[in-house]
Amino acid sequence: MIITTNCANKTTPPKAEYSGKDISGQVSIVRDKETKEARLKIETEGKWTVYAGHSPEKIDMTTPVAEGEGSGEFSLHVSNTAHSYFQIVTPDGKAILAERHLPMEGGYNFRDLGGFRTQDGRYVKWGKLFRSDDLSNLTDPDLHYLASIPIVSIVDFRAETEVQKSPDREPSSVKTNYKLPIIPGNLANFQTAAVSSETLMTDMNRLLVSDTASIGQYKELFRLLQNPDDTPLLFHCSAGKDRTGLAAALILFALGVDDTIIMDDYLSSNAYLGNKYADIIARKPAIRGMFEVRAEYLSAALEQIRIEHGSIENFLTKVLDVDIQKMKDLYLY
Repeated sequence: MIITTNCANKTTPPKAEYSGKDISGQVSIVRDKETKEARLKIETEGKWTVYAGHSPEKIDMTTPVAEGEGSGEFSLHVSNTAHSYFQIVTPDGKAILAERHLPMEGGYNFRDLGGFRTQDGRYVKWGKLFRSDDLSNLTDPDLHYLASIPIVSIVDFRAETEVQKSPDREPSSVKTNYKLPIIPGNLANFQTAAVSSETLMTDMNRLLVSDTASIGQYKELFRLLQNPDDTPLLFHCSAGKDRTGLAAALILFALGVDDTIIMDDYLSSNAYLGNKYADIIARKPAIRGMFEVRAEYLSAALEQIRIEHGSIENFLTKVLDVDIQKMKDLYLY
């Protein structure tokens, strides 16, 4: 059958989307931190097609960047110097993709919060919310890559002494770097403590959600997040695991992501930070717990919230002034 079209009957190009079966756990994008080459990791038995674009709204659905069949790891023919988003199409379903772990040669724990599935079947938008460790060693290619997103705002949770020691290197796209120091998360204050590092970290996480000044900084973070002009937004501290890890968890709770997924994301800092702190852990094994994340650390903070406020949602809405519906409207597909 031959189909003809005219100006009055133009077909609208398909848009990138999530649809069909949830395939997000079977596919991922990874990039080499030095070359920034993009590759697809996929576990499937069927045929698949991948499309790409510089934003989820501008993915070119007419020209594939890769096609194949079955599981494996495959090169994607996109720029290595600029960030990309992808639509993968399989017989079972479709998903929007980007790399979870950004390819920073001068960083360790730089991540996108996009792609997580919520309890009601929606997905966190890619390219809006980023978390990281310190930015002081980012290379020029790293900064160029981040500017291509483009990251507009930075929220820095570090104390002034941390900032002076390791000042941020910012991509050219950044308009504002908000200084929101959260002092309990500065590990330099605790390395000579007499208690075990695990006890210290558990107590510190409780303090992050009960200390008035710290709560005020998290409240300001959410105020910024509820202003679309301040996004895409990156929030960070020194390691990107404690102050930043709690912030990421609270954001994902606000968006309705399942507790198990939130904990898994929190714990993944260990995989990314191993090389950053390997030397100090080797020299001072007794303080290993300070340079890792443990499930009991985040659990201590969440338990403290529930003791003081009854629920995470109460803490978000009544203490941090989070408009849950607005957050979902802004950050969910």
